[in-house]
Amino acid sequence: MKLVRKDLEKDNAGQVTLIPEEPEDMWHTYNLLQVGDSLRASTIRKVQTESSTGSVGSNRVRTTLTLCVETIDFDSQACQLRVKGTNIQENEYVKMGAYHTIELEPNRQFTLAKKQWDSVVLERIEQACDPAWSADVAAVVMQEGLAHVCLVTPSMTLTRAKVEVNIPRKRKGNCSQHDRALERFYEQVVQAIQRHINFEVVKCVLVASPGFVREQFCDYMFQQAVKTDNKLLLENRSKFLQVHSSSGHKYALKEALCDPAVTSRLSDTKAAGEVKALDDFYKMLQHEPDRAFYGLKHVEKANEAMAIDTLLISDELFRHQDVATRARYVKLVDSVRENMGTVHIFSSLHVSGEQLGQLTGVAAILRFPVAELSDQEDESSSEED
Repeated sequence: MKLVRKDLEKDNAGQVTLIPEEPEDMWHTYNLLQVGDSLRASTIRKVQTESSTGSVGSNRVRTTLTLCVETIDFDSQACQLRVKGTNIQENEYVKMGAYHTIELEPNRQFTLAKKQWDSVVLERIEQACDPAWSADVAAVVMQEGLAHVCLVTPSMTLTRAKVEVNIPRKRKGNCSQHDRALERFYEQVVQAIQRHINFEVVKCVLVASPGFVREQFCDYMFQQAVKTDNKLLLENRSKFLQVHSSSGHKYALKEALCDPAVTSRLSDTKAAGEVKALDDFYKMLQHEPDRAFYGLKHVEKANEAMAIDTLLISDELFRHQDVATRARYVKLVDSVRENMGTVHIFSSLHVSGEQLGQLTGVAAILRFPVAELSDQEDESSSEED
């Protein structure tokens, strides 16, 4: 998604102009749109014309309309988005208040105006427009003295760092210069990994090289991580996957990504974190039910006690047509983040999102048991009896 312009007031009213660039962006756009918003985009309108002789004909004209959004229809298979509403700006072909349907499509600009842009919607724009957010796969393609640190998105590969160090050849009886240069090279690659790879987003880091360079590098990296107590690398050790490539040049990444072992590991990496979070929730529900809540009222009560460690919430809830209800979900997300909790916003198009939808669409894993809530409900129900 390309952000063309963003004009927001202090009260968070305003408009944003965007260009969707790939099918996934249509899904983001669907989640941005709400009933009551104002949408301005180019569209085709059938116009009736009357000639001087009185004969009536019709032709199609391209025009730009501004609609007040009433219905939003998204076809997830074709990634098509249709928005129906009434015209709210003067136009030579369409009367004020007349109904029209705009089809939004990739590579066509649109402007969306809202009375209130909340934090969840603004975060979605940030994620859709920043390629690093969609890059949940990173790669280090290397050979002795040359390494490329890349981020792999669904549509492109971004080189974030290139490391080049001159490595002297080994000499008979004296390898110290070679070893020192190699160590310096490995250290620079480790620094580039820490600087450019966001482990909160990235689910897998490929380390590709010819020969044994990748094994030697990974051994060095994790030995140093243990020595310096580098929690970032140690906690994410399982995300590193070693694969073969013919060289350390960027083009060699393609053959590494085609490796069958890699493709099975990378399948749906974006959803892997969500699947794990949902699995952790079910385990907690089974073994410690006082630390696993679902349903908006229960989760809100747990949040009041600042007990939420991980919040699981479906993006479907943010499409609620009632503004007050939607604001309630946004407030919950903001509050959990303020209390240093982790928030997973699940896609309702994914299997894990469907499963969460069966649990009311909102669930939480708690830091500590909150048993009082169920006790209070039992007491209040017995009083009613």
